[in-house]
Amino acid sequence: MPLGISNNCRNIAPSATLAMDAKAKAMRAAGVDVVGFAAGEPDFDTPQVVREAMKDALDRGMTRYTAAAGTPEVRDAISKRLEMDHGLHYEQNQIIVTSGAKHALYTAFQSLCSEEDEVIIPTPCWVSYPEMVRMAGGKSVLVECPEENGFLPAIEDIEKVVTERTKAFVLTNPSNPNGCIWDEARLRALVQLAVDKQFFIIADEIYEKLVYGAAKHVAVATLSPEAYTHTILIGGVSKSYAMTGLRIGFAAGPVDVIAGMVNYQSQSTSAPNSAAQHAAAVAYTMDQSCVEEMRQQFEKRRNYIVERINAIPGVSCRMPDGAFYVMMNMTRLVGKRYGEKIIENSNDLALLLLENAHVALVPGNAFLAEGFCRLSYATSMENIKKGMDRIEAFVKELC
Repeated sequence: MPLGISNNCRNIAPSATLAMDAKAKAMRAAGVDVVGFAAGEPDFDTPQVVREAMKDALDRGMTRYTAAAGTPEVRDAISKRLEMDHGLHYEQNQIIVTSGAKHALYTAFQSLCSEEDEVIIPTPCWVSYPEMVRMAGGKSVLVECPEENGFLPAIEDIEKVVTERTKAFVLTNPSNPNGCIWDEARLRALVQLAVDKQFFIIADEIYEKLVYGAAKHVAVATLSPEAYTHTILIGGVSKSYAMTGLRIGFAAGPVDVIAGMVNYQSQSTSAPNSAAQHAAAVAYTMDQSCVEEMRQQFEKRRNYIVERINAIPGVSCRMPDGAFYVMMNMTRLVGKRYGEKIIENSNDLALLLLENAHVALVPGNAFLAEGFCRLSYATSMENIKKGMDRIEAFVKELC
């Protein structure tokens, strides 16, 4: 047998967001002043009380293996947080703690999908969803959500693609990459479809605390007993608490599904970082005012970056309701020239901006949304102003 990687591995695309962020970091290491709009990582310090909890965990010897599902302490903290925030009640055997929300999603797909099972994914979508489904042996079924519809799918379009092989629908609420939020009526229609056709809703609600203006986030599992039993809720501490590197996420859902995920995790990664589990438990149970303070700063940044984008001739964007991303429509720049290079797609624009304006953003094709580029405003207002000045100057040079 010849040496080499598997066909499954060969077909997996690398993360475009991480790849662009890595290029920007390499340029910075070489002394280039790059403004980064690529990575979805809060720039705020992790709250002091959480950092102290991490140190305390190490001092108390919390450096050993824990139960594969996570410590009782952190699962209890997650349960209490969900009860306080949404009125949702989950027992400890309905919760698994994972190495970040990304890992919770991966384990959910691995645990749910048999060969050729179908997972419906609205697009634009986060870069990892289709690849995770592929890794699990499943098939992604894409539903296009146009910008003019607020990047939200029509229930009729979802219903058209449901088959007897449909295993799950991926609900990202609020959304990465476009910041849209599902209204309650649309959520109720999705739940009814899931109940009628018997598929799960994998509800990625990692950005639930980052909601702006008059928008409201509704946790889909709260809508009815049927919604609760059909939902696998995904969350974590990365975005709301500025704890990306601590890698603590969770899934909450039906006992049998969570048990399957625990079995899968026990044979793959075992439990996540034991000290970080303690820190996450503290984050979920501490005073939550710091979360609101960060949210307010994100809202100010959102308002500013949207105003700046829409003031540049040739590009535009809609106002996102949540998360910390904006999708910049760049279709009017297609065919324009920068020096000897013609912009033919979003990837061309992203590379030209990085190489010539020293601004890193992510091309829309990574999110199955050609014609757009995603900018993250999880960076300082100073950086946002500098980056937008550079983008504006770059666009003016196009001919």
